Amino acid sequence: MGSPSHVHPPFPTAILRATGAMIVGVVLVVAFVRLTGIGAATMPPAAVVEQRELRFADRDDGGIDVYDARDGRLVRHIEPGTHGFLRGTMRGLARERKRQDVGADLPFRLTAHADGRMTLEDPGTGRRVDLGSFGPTNAAAFAQLMTRDRP
Repeated sequence: MGSPSHVHPPFPTAILRATGAMIVGVVLVVAFVRLTGIGAATMPPAAVVEQRELRFADRDDGGIDVYDARDGRLVRHIEPGTHGFLRGTMRGLARERKRQDVGADLPFRLTAHADGRMTLEDPGTGRRVDLGSFGPTNAAAFAQLMTRDRP
């Protein structure tokens, strides 16, 4: 059979160098914007419409009791095996508290904003979850905790 009938010419090194330089340039620009904030588009935070501080307590039956931290009143009882998003979110925040050695007695802050967003903040760790980014159904699980009615 012999040698191949066609040989590919080498890839032009100028294109490789230009591509590499462009990638390095993009990384440097992104790092500059992230570190300095210059050129970053930011939106001012929306006004707070309502805010509630809550404590979450696991029950022996697998349920969760949610209490108003100001008066200790039961806000909601979450049945075992329900509200997976709420459970997962709280598990993640509790894991972060444990990692940072923050006690469980500090309440979480649920905030409704004028632009319709809802956030859950852990003042102990500084973590903040924008609940709307997980979809309206998941955010609704936390929106129910904002109401002042009895469970």
